Amino acid sequence: MTTGSQSKETRKAIVAGTVGSVLEWYDYFAYGTAASLVFGSVFFPNSSPSNGTLASFATFGVGFAARPIGGFVFSHFGDRLGRKTILVITLLMMGVATALIGALPTYAAIGWCAPLLLVVLRLVQGFAAGGELGGAIVLAVEHTTKDRRAYNTSFMACGVVGGLLLSSGVYTLITYLTTDAQFKAWGWRLPFLLSVVLVAVGMVIRARVTESPVFEEAQEAREQARMPIAEVLRYHWKSVLVVLGARLVDNGVFFVYATYLLSYSTQDLDMDSTTALICLSISCVVALLLIPRFATLSDRIGRKPVFLFGAGFSVVAAFPLFGLVRVGSPVPFTIALILGISIGWGALTSVVGALFAELFPTPVRYSGITLGREIGSVFAGGLSPYIAAALYSSYHSVWPIALFAVGLSVISFVAVAVGPETRGRVLE
Repeated sequence: MTTGSQSKETRKAIVAGTVGSVLEWYDYFAYGTAASLVFGSVFFPNSSPSNGTLASFATFGVGFAARPIGGFVFSHFGDRLGRKTILVITLLMMGVATALIGALPTYAAIGWCAPLLLVVLRLVQGFAAGGELGGAIVLAVEHTTKDRRAYNTSFMACGVVGGLLLSSGVYTLITYLTTDAQFKAWGWRLPFLLSVVLVAVGMVIRARVTESPVFEEAQEAREQARMPIAEVLRYHWKSVLVVLGARLVDNGVFFVYATYLLSYSTQDLDMDSTTALICLSISCVVALLLIPRFATLSDRIGRKPVFLFGAGFSVVAAFPLFGLVRVGSPVPFTIALILGISIGWGALTSVVGALFAELFPTPVRYSGITLGREIGSVFAGGLSPYIAAALYSSYHSVWPIALFAVGLSVISFVAVAVGPETRGRVLE
């Protein structure tokens, strides 16, 4: 393959991964936002507001429970058959499930069947998400040169923030154009139904990308593992622990800030939902500007220094951040989100794609990344909004939530600190 064609295929892989990541996480955050703002009253109307919020976040966490299962299935075939086809399938499943959520009858219409169907569709979302971002990272890494891995894969992280930004932007517009009654009656459905168009665009883009050259070389040399997950657990379990540990802050703390704080600010601080979403959107824009810059720095000085800065910053900033949130006004709330999402999370997430991919050899790379990522997602991301809501319900204070965020950040800091530096590794 010529240098020119390699560069073209690299760009296509990055665009395919990024666009798919945006659409994937748009779907996810649409659910998280709806769980924060409306699902309690729509699907659990017989519960108190606080218990309705807990129930809504519990359904959010259910999807994360399905992620490891989906990850095992999709990564197995991704390592055996190729990355591209699997990524088209995951995107299609996610889009269909999300659109169906937008068409669900409410509890008032069909009773307990409504939350039951919500849980089923959430499980499908989680099953598909389990194989998504790990595969997108692998495809991008295997199409790029070692001196730009963090930068190129950082666009997958930008895709996560882009999905959040798109979701919050859509909700901001809808909440602005509708009354509270209209939003609860039908407005909340529109972001879910919109995913049909977005996923169709993403599938066209992904269908045009080629399989990674590194995978094709391994396939030609018959170096594929018969049971990738088993090989990962036998020979690469230490790398899995590094990935799992890193995910606690990358996923868990992020969802506390991006999901739970929306609920807290609107329900407990009486902040207007449109205002809260605008604050979140501003922090996302700042994150989009910072993430590629942190990644470029990582390509120069290493993965560990940048990640450890982000995790360390998350530890130091947690209590001041929640102090700003408690003020209950837009400017301090925006500053808090910039500290937590744009700077702390932005730094560490900018390098995880390259770091995770460089920890594993080609025959088991998809499986290794996915195993650590998705187990970590269950322990942290899926449960963190629920844990945050439960802590506030029990103690009526945000300080236990801040301590929870500190604990996750410390574990991630230690996991990466004791792991290897991977910058510049040759992909085997």
